[in-house]
Amino acid sequence: MRRREFLTILSGAAMAPLIWPGGALAQQPRNPSTIGFLGTTTPTIWSANVTAFQNRLRELGWTEGRNVSIEYRWAQGRDERYAEFAGEFAQQKVDVIVTAGTTAVMALKKATSTIPIVFAAAGDPVRTGLVTSLARPGGNVTGLSNLQTDLGGRRLELLREILPSLKRVAVFGNVGSPLIALEMEGVKADAAKLGLDTFRLEVTKAEEIVPALQALNGRADALYICSDPFLTTYRVRINTMAVAQKLPTMNAFREYVVAGGLLSYGPNFPDLFRRSADYVDKILRGAKPADIPVEQPVKFDLVINNTTAKAIGLTIPEQFLLRANEVIE
Repeated sequence: MRRREFLTILSGAAMAPLIWPGGALAQQPRNPSTIGFLGTTTPTIWSANVTAFQNRLRELGWTEGRNVSIEYRWAQGRDERYAEFAGEFAQQKVDVIVTAGTTAVMALKKATSTIPIVFAAAGDPVRTGLVTSLARPGGNVTGLSNLQTDLGGRRLELLREILPSLKRVAVFGNVGSPLIALEMEGVKADAAKLGLDTFRLEVTKAEEIVPALQALNGRADALYICSDPFLTTYRVRINTMAVAQKLPTMNAFREYVVAGGLLSYGPNFPDLFRRSADYVDKILRGAKPADIPVEQPVKFDLVINNTTAKAIGLTIPEQFLLRANEVIE
């Protein structure tokens, strides 16, 4: 074979598609998938959640910068920012969006009916209209429930264990959230079953928090905080005022107790975010959100701040402390 003919054949072979034995075309690398991650508070508050999510993604074969990229947005407890970020994700045409919190999911759902949405934690997703049913979510939304409206009775029981004289509970929440409105109703019903009286402290804006708490003025034996991203942002202010009034507080999230609250009882949120990565993995591999059932928490944490207990003059029984998953001294 002449040299020129050989080079021509070699050049043509280099330009032709690679053929595996059997005649199949070699699969070309896909473009990296893009995940939109909407944080409802701040990176600091959600640091453990983000780490758990990222670690599980890597275990499932998704490496940031290689076959997946993550676009982070942080609302810092401001509900009005959800729609803005939802619009950005829709415009970018991300492959899937991850968030937590009922109000955030509602904003995302309003912005797009086609991009899959995974909620790492949301309370009562059926009653709030996020999904059609737990077994068959329908639409473009699925994820994990945090049982926020189901745990009120258990939280009140725990409060009464350390405060046997408990009679009257102030229920504090952001009534601008549909979920919190449901939770406040549920806590009232649960309290009645336990023979406890309740009254509501309703806020929707930051400037209402201090006056609402100042108005307590000895009217309650304890403060039940209906936790949401808005109040989470002001948790230090809330706890400072509660301690000043020597008022025991019950919360859903560990972050409140780390910031000076007395007790929290609820799902382990890093575990929920870890499990949300499994949803993302399934969706990126072709599954439809409508067909992936909503799951429930499997890990629950009781967290106690014993320093706060001492500051408000409360002695927590040793047996109760031994039952806790974490005691902050």
